[in-house]
Amino acid sequence: MDSLISLRSLSKIYDSGSVKVTALKDVILNINSGEFVAVMGSSGSGKSTLMNIIGCLDNPTSGEYFIDGLDVKSLNSDQLAEIRNKKLGFVFQSFNLLSRTSALENVELPLFYNSEIQSDKRKAMALKALELVNLSDRIDHLPNQLSGGQQQRVAIARALVNNPVVILADEPTGNLDSVTSAEILKVLQSLNESGKTIILVTHEHDISEYTKRVVELSDGMIIRDFQANNQKII
Repeated sequence: MDSLISLRSLSKIYDSGSVKVTALKDVILNINSGEFVAVMGSSGSGKSTLMNIIGCLDNPTSGEYFIDGLDVKSLNSDQLAEIRNKKLGFVFQSFNLLSRTSALENVELPLFYNSEIQSDKRKAMALKALELVNLSDRIDHLPNQLSGGQQQRVAIARALVNNPVVILADEPTGNLDSVTSAEILKVLQSLNESGKTIILVTHEHDISEYTKRVVELSDGMIIRDFQANNQKII
């Protein structure tokens, strides 16, 4: 079976002129559809660079990256934007919600950039995504009328609304307390159980215990890649 995400001898070097920094070095990584993967590592390990490349927000210096069978290197800027909109769902630590826009309208936002979605279908799709994260009763609330956990669930619904092939979650519980973090991880687990592929970047070992596989980076290289047999069930 072809992998959903395939990185082949991928490297990233940042060149500031006088100094070259190797952020990733010869990374080989395959992620199949339906996996729930934690990408771990300390600050400077390369995990954020890896996430940016997988999210088509940055380009590798060398190597190959395939997503859903597409060779990312062959795509132009418009095609990359289309990949980000249709195949990728992003969840960030800081939620990134529009402050003067309702939960429903925040979730609808990615659909405005998808020309294949007719305007009369946007609301129904956004409502369905909010239902999946148990926020059907908060659709008209502004972000400042929602708790941190509810705001992150809106962000997850926004990531889901285009039915992406993979959800990229970058420290999604970083701004939340432990109880609320557990609620968000339960949402992500439920989505994974329904078939969604999730890649979660975290530096917290206890967060990785909720995933099914752990990829650990150090100095831009994968030092461990293992199945999390003791997955914590909430």
